[in-house]
Amino acid sequence: MTQEKIKVVISDLDGTLLNSDHKIPQYTKTVFQELHNQNYLIIVATGRHHLDAMPIVEGLEIPLYLVTSNGARIHSPTKELLFSVNMESEAVKSVLSLDIDPEITTVLFRENVWQTNKHNEKLNSFQTELNYHPELVDFSTVEDLSAIKVFFTHEKHSKLLELRDQILENHSSLFSHAFSLPLCLEFMDKSVDKSVAIAKILEKENLFFHEAIAFGDGFNDENMLKSTGKGLIMGNAPESLKDKLSHLEVISTNDNEGVAKYLSKELLKKHTLAVE
Repeated sequence: MTQEKIKVVISDLDGTLLNSDHKIPQYTKTVFQELHNQNYLIIVATGRHHLDAMPIVEGLEIPLYLVTSNGARIHSPTKELLFSVNMESEAVKSVLSLDIDPEITTVLFRENVWQTNKHNEKLNSFQTELNYHPELVDFSTVEDLSAIKVFFTHEKHSKLLELRDQILENHSSLFSHAFSLPLCLEFMDKSVDKSVAIAKILEKENLFFHEAIAFGDGFNDENMLKSTGKGLIMGNAPESLKDKLSHLEVISTNDNEGVAKYLSKELLKKHTLAVE
């Protein structure tokens, strides 16, 4: 794959485009504006809810496609909703009725709020602007549990692995799942994956995966990284992801603006004169 063939730049948000403060740094913004000026198609693909992700990507000040909730929603550069799929209420109910360890935080992504069984400071810190509000609920009293996605978080990865196996025992045909972070286990409708949503965008734009470059740091990025012409793993990604995708290049970390630095050097051909 030569860089001349690349027409699409795809990036995850948390742990990838965003620094540890969940913000887009200035240099990254400059690089993406230059990519837009040079007619690259930009796609941001995140596990975040669209109401949460929109104000963040607005910081880039360029038109882009936004894939949210791991592919359950697609918004166009003009913020038009192009695609959406939800988990059925009964399916969610059957998961939440399992004997889930009470220490685990459960979150339901609804259209306009996110519902949770407990207040979790760490989760709240992910939102720099509160555009998408949390609501504390007792899930056993909620009638309609249809949701965009369900996720579980706990500081012990092993507890979440147990829960994953418990859920998949009877629900493997209903859901797709991924660890966006080792401490965050997510379940979506079976058809949902970032790569599936990206395929829809590429088809609409008459473009192909081999013309795309992608950046990510989580297991919810796995298919996206494998599908594109070039997939790049963040230096801060879990070692288990780097091992699983050992054929892919690992770049600098999110706090070192690894995505922007790579794109500037390889796609925009900046900072290479000093080397030559």
